Amino acid sequence: MVSPPPRLRVGVIGTGRAGAVIGSALRRAGHDVVACSARGDISRVRAEALLPGVPVTVPTDVARSCDLLVLGVPDDALPQVVESLAPHVHPGQIVMHLSGRHGLGVLAPMGDVIAIAAHPVMTFTGTSLDLDRLDDCPFGITATAEGSSIAAALVMEMGGDPVEVADERRTIYHAALAHGANHLVTLVAQTLDLLAAAGVADPERIARPLLTAALDNALREGDRALTGPVARADHATVRAHVTGIDDVGVERTYRALALATVDRASAAGTLATADADMLRSILAEGP
Repeated sequence: MVSPPPRLRVGVIGTGRAGAVIGSALRRAGHDVVACSARGDISRVRAEALLPGVPVTVPTDVARSCDLLVLGVPDDALPQVVESLAPHVHPGQIVMHLSGRHGLGVLAPMGDVIAIAAHPVMTFTGTSLDLDRLDDCPFGITATAEGSSIAAALVMEMGGDPVEVADERRTIYHAALAHGANHLVTLVAQTLDLLAAAGVADPERIARPLLTAALDNALREGDRALTGPVARADHATVRAHVTGIDDVGVERTYRALALATVDRASAAGTLATADADMLRSILAEGP
């Protein structure tokens, strides 16, 4: 009979959208969440909902009480949190942060712990619905040699898919995901704003099929999926767009993304040099 992997006493610092969900997922996997910290009323409510019965206490007590310490705090706050907790962890303790930006260096003040960076590539709501989202969810994993197998096991126990990211590449990795996910939200929101300005009664209904297909095509085919006036070198149409958009913020975004599209299409050899130059001239013009 194969023995199950050892169960760990887990402490969670930061019951934000990600921290509370990861703690709940580890609990579902059979680990014992023994303590958590919550900053603010919303975090306390989230802790009560996702980690019922788990004592909510101060971060230093959480750090001292567990085998696996999960740090679910914002990226910019993580270095300060680590510094404050460093005297309260012990050698051999597993410390896992959920930051996408940071790698192992941020945990260096904690000394001889088993350091893990495990970033779930997912947008969380901070509710129990997120537990299902962890199925096959990629986690960007960076770990010490000692922690690599532990990180992979923990992620797989939560239903996720561990993907190794080199420590020195984590900033680029995180920038890629933020650029895609966060700026996609801005782009979609601006699209809906323009459709509303055009008098479309239900912008979401008209945009959904096109945007869904475009995203799917781009993920499968990359630059080959490009269509539209830039790809066709429709100079007059592009000029009409940039002069006809009343919203200054959207016009600025349109120009910047269209210029980037021209550069990619030109580099891919799908746009003639003369057409690319003409489009760049149009897009660089002032309002």
